[in-house]
Amino acid sequence: MYPYQINSLDDYQQAYQQSIHKPEQFWATIATNFVWEKLPTKILDWNFKEPIIQWFADGELNITVNCLDRHLEKNGNNLALIWEPNNSNDTALSLSYKDLHQRVNIFANVLKNNGVKKGDRICIYMPVVPQLTVATLACARLGAIHIVVPATLDALGLTAYINDCGCSLVITADGFMQSDKLITLKIIMDDALQNTPTVQKVIVYKRMMKEVPMQEGRDLWWMDEYEKVFNSGNLLCVPEIMNAEDPLFILYTASSTGKPKGVVYSCGDYMVYATYTFVNLFQYQNGQVYFCTAGMGTITAHSYILYGPLCAGATTVLFEGIPAFPDTGRIWDIVKKHQVNILYTDAGVMQNLRNMAKELPEGIDLSSIAVLGVEVESDKAEDWHGQEIYICKKTIPMVLTWAQAETGACIFGHMAGILAGQTGLGILPMPGIDPVLVDEKGNEVIDKNEEGNWRGSLCLKMPWPGMIRTIFGDQESYRKNYFKTFEGLYFTGVIAMKDEKGSYRISGRVEDMLK
Repeated sequence: MYPYQINSLDDYQQAYQQSIHKPEQFWATIATNFVWEKLPTKILDWNFKEPIIQWFADGELNITVNCLDRHLEKNGNNLALIWEPNNSNDTALSLSYKDLHQRVNIFANVLKNNGVKKGDRICIYMPVVPQLTVATLACARLGAIHIVVPATLDALGLTAYINDCGCSLVITADGFMQSDKLITLKIIMDDALQNTPTVQKVIVYKRMMKEVPMQEGRDLWWMDEYEKVFNSGNLLCVPEIMNAEDPLFILYTASSTGKPKGVVYSCGDYMVYATYTFVNLFQYQNGQVYFCTAGMGTITAHSYILYGPLCAGATTVLFEGIPAFPDTGRIWDIVKKHQVNILYTDAGVMQNLRNMAKELPEGIDLSSIAVLGVEVESDKAEDWHGQEIYICKKTIPMVLTWAQAETGACIFGHMAGILAGQTGLGILPMPGIDPVLVDEKGNEVIDKNEEGNWRGSLCLKMPWPGMIRTIFGDQESYRKNYFKTFEGLYFTGVIAMKDEKGSYRISGRVEDMLK
C-alpha cells in the first residue's frame, strides 16, 4: 500500500477536490513520498500567457535514485524487469533491482568515459532489450537528456531528430528481429549519420551477432566498453544532482509542419505524476507483475513501462516482439508464463481478449490477471466504458485511460475496481486535472446537446505535474500550439463530451473533425 493510494470513490473525490482547490498543498504532500536531495518549498509558479510553468522549482533530485537506489536496502532482490524476447523459444531474462542498479551504474560510467555530461542529448535507437532500459536510466543518472526513438524509424527521420536536438552520442544495436523480419539498425543509423555533424560517438550493442560496419574512432561495441568499466572496479556512478525543472528527456511526436517536434519533460514533476498515476490507475500492490504492451518511443512506454513502475518498486515486463507474432495468442502466452497480474494494452488486443473471454482456447490460463487496462482514443472505444470483463470465471476490473504525448501521463482514467458504475459517459479527470469544454470563441459550453451532454473543445484551466515544458528549440511554437488558441487555457486539440456525472468521452482531434 502506498501512502498516496486512492482506495475508494470517497478517496478519489476528496483527493480530486483538494488537488483543484489547493494544488500546491496537495502536490507538496505527494512529493514527500519521493527521495529528494533538497525537498522543494516552491511548489508551483505559472501563467498560460507567456507561458511559464514551474513545478518544485527549488527541489533537487536524481530520478534514478527513486527508480533504483531507494529500493536496494529492503527490496533489492525483488524483480525489477522481466524481459520476454521476440522469439518465444529464446530465453527470457529477469533482473532484480540490485542487478539493474549495477548495470545502470556501470553503463553510466561507460557514457562518462566517452565524454557524456549533464545536458548532453543522447539518441537511443534500440530494440526492446534490457540494455535499452539500462541506457535510458544511465543517461538520467548523468543528467544527460535521452531521446528514445522507435526502432522502426527510418534513416531520414533519425537524421532529422538527431540534428534538431544536436545529439553528441547515439546508442544502437547491430539489428533485431521484428516478428520474422530482420531490422538492420546499425546500417540504418550509419545512413542517418552521414549528415549529423554533432555526433561524436556511436555505441553498438550486439543483439543479433551480425557483422556490421564499424567506423574507427567513432563506433564502439557496448560489451567492450562495459567490460572496461567492470574490470576497472568502478561499479558505482554518483548520480548527478538535478534541479526539478531540468530536462529529463525529449520525445518526438507528430508535427503538421513537417519540422521535428521534440517535446521536453522536466525531472521532478514528471517523476511524481507518472508514479502517482501508475499506482492509482492500476491499484498496484507490492509484488504484482505488471505488463504494458506499448511501443518504446511513446509517452506510454516512458511513463508506464519505465519510470512509473520502477519508481513504485514494481516488477515490469519488457516485450521485444509485437502482440500479433507469431499469432494473436502471444500476449496470453506471456501472461501465463510470467503470471502477469496487471495487463495494460490497446483496444485491439483487448478486443481479442474480449472475444474469447468466456471460452478460452485450450492451454490458455489467464487466471493471474487481476486488472486489465486499455488506452482509449475516441468514440471508437466507447464499448469499453462498462469497466469490467468476465474472464477465467471471474469479473476483472478494467482501467480506461486517456493521455497525449504532451500530457506526460494519463490525465483521464478509471481506477481499477474503485470508480466502476460511477462514471457514466466515459472517464474521469485524474487529480490535478481541471478540464473545461469551450466553444469556438473560447466561452465555456453551457447548453447541452440532444443527448443531454455538453460538447466542445477540451481545454485545461491549470497546469498539472508531468506536462511538457517546451518544444525543444522552439518556445514560440509551444505557445502557439497549446496556449494561443484560447486565452488563459491549455488546449488539448481534441473535441470531447461531458455528462452530468462529470465524466468525459474524447470524440477526436479538432482537425480530424473539420476534415
